[in-house]
Amino acid sequence: MTPSVETLLDTNVVLRYLLADIPDQFAEAKAFFEKVRVGETKSLLLESVVVECVYVLTKFYRVPKVRAVTILTELLRYKGIVNPDKETLVAGLRLHGENALDVVDCLLLAQARHFGRPIFSFDKRLNGALAADARG
Repeated sequence: MTPSVETLLDTNVVLRYLLADIPDQFAEAKAFFEKVRVGETKSLLLESVVVECVYVLTKFYRVPKVRAVTILTELLRYKGIVNPDKETLVAGLRLHGENALDVVDCLLLAQARHFGRPIFSFDKRLNGALAADARG
């Protein structure tokens, strides 16, 4: 169960905060995220928004994948981010930073590990990662 959430975060606000590329929007986002960082405000950062942030940061803004993963993981660790699946999101981002799998596949793999459930996929790279998991 998710604790009381005051705000759902949109990708554009997260990006303005992380990129600081539009000064007035960055200032507003920074003030907001400072409250989230210390837990004064509770916000939900949905998996879909995290995925969109990864894609926009890496494909459009050319942020290196490891850097994008690092800054989003730091954001998820803010006290006011209250995702019920926060640790699985962090695990999926870590996997994405460590290998060539797509971010969605990494999140799916992290969920499968968390719940101890198999994944049914025709994706050869994802199935290879699953086979590696099975080998230990």
